[in-house]
Amino acid sequence: MKHIREIRQNLLKEGKLRRYIIYGVGEILLVMISILLAFKVNNWNDRRNNKKTEIQYYQNIRSQLYEDLDLISGNIVYNDHYLDQFDFATQIIEANDRSKMDTLVAITLNLTEYSDFYRNSNIYETIVNSGEIRLLTNRKIIEGLQRLEETYVYINKMEGVHFELIKLYLLPDILKNIKIISAEVKNPDRLFEFEFQNKFAMAMSVMEEKGEIYTRALNEIKGIIELIDEELDSNR
Repeated sequence: MKHIREIRQNLLKEGKLRRYIIYGVGEILLVMISILLAFKVNNWNDRRNNKKTEIQYYQNIRSQLYEDLDLISGNIVYNDHYLDQFDFATQIIEANDRSKMDTLVAITLNLTEYSDFYRNSNIYETIVNSGEIRLLTNRKIIEGLQRLEETYVYINKMEGVHFELIKLYLLPDILKNIKIISAEVKNPDRLFEFEFQNKFAMAMSVMEEKGEIYTRALNEIKGIIELIDEELDSNR
């Protein structure tokens, strides 16, 4: 800067106004270019830092999705296990097969068992509330998370329906007819009535719907993970 000032002063002393004006314009342009370059470097640094943060968010989202994938897969196995039992119980009742009374009692006690995947908050809701969503540039991933949020809401609803069914319709009748500690049946005939068969049917209906929504969630999670993997690969 000292050198530039000396040149400018020499030009003024020598009376070379035209050259001074040209030099002044050049100096202004130089300052403007320096400012623009500084902005460009800052913007480049910001984009680079934002991209690093975005990639980290994608990695965190993928990690949670894998956890949900494992949990839902486990709930599907659990749900299917008891669904098969309850279907077998309806067959015993339909056939009025009293030789399988012990099996029917054991399965009846299992009417209180149910899979339970419940999310108080999910990934999409979390990133929206935190403001992190502004850093995510892949719209397909965001849209996938939105759909998954709707699926989780549906799952939560079905888990609540199942719990209420057990509490209000299944458990009271079980407690009236079976001594849980010893599995002793107070009224064996009651277990073979169609009303009791209907209880199994109600439980199975809810569980079948849960199985469908679990499967939908799995497919959506796998789709989002695939999109995230593609996004991460493109930024390596």
